[in-house]
Amino acid sequence: MRQQLDYLKETPSQTAGPYVHIGLAPGAAGFDIYSHELGWDIAGPNAKGERIRIEGLVIDGTGSPVKDVLLEAWQPNSEGVFAHPEDGRTVEKGFRGWGRVITDFETGEWVFDTVKPGPSLGRNGKMCAPHISLWLVARGINIGLNTRLYFDDEDKANADDPVLSLIEWERRRPTLLAKRSEKDGKIIYRFDIRLQGEDETVFFDV
Repeated sequence: MRQQLDYLKETPSQTAGPYVHIGLAPGAAGFDIYSHELGWDIAGPNAKGERIRIEGLVIDGTGSPVKDVLLEAWQPNSEGVFAHPEDGRTVEKGFRGWGRVITDFETGEWVFDTVKPGPSLGRNGKMCAPHISLWLVARGINIGLNTRLYFDDEDKANADDPVLSLIEWERRRPTLLAKRSEKDGKIIYRFDIRLQGEDETVFFDV
């Protein structure tokens, strides 16, 4: 039996890429399939609220950018209302609150435009700080990773957030904070996602 096993080769591990661009964001991969893709403006052009841009990198354990990542973003509007029937409240007309982007093939940068979300109602009726939920997959990531992007200028709301409060080590909480700046008259929030290492981003099992 041992002799037979010596001749067997390891089978490829299941992976989420690199076909994710072709199947889920074909326009960015050079395929003209859809008349409208789920692209870079998460909220929609007519959404109310402060217009912001989110940008960042996905960084592997060696400190290098991962260049074939697909991210999905999900958020409420500026009043904390989700565009989903289970929210139970009327969302503003035209607000989408969901989108899909990929990293740049050359630099690894990802970016999307949206409006800054308001505080939203979480489980057990507790208010959550303004945040955007992110889900990402890439070649070599067998199971999609879930995380949250919070805003570093929301100190009071972040301190009271029921999810952030569950993170036992206080030094790990900053891995979920996007840093605010301004560039060319636009509000930019920087959020780099680290897959491994000392400053690994907090991921959630959902």
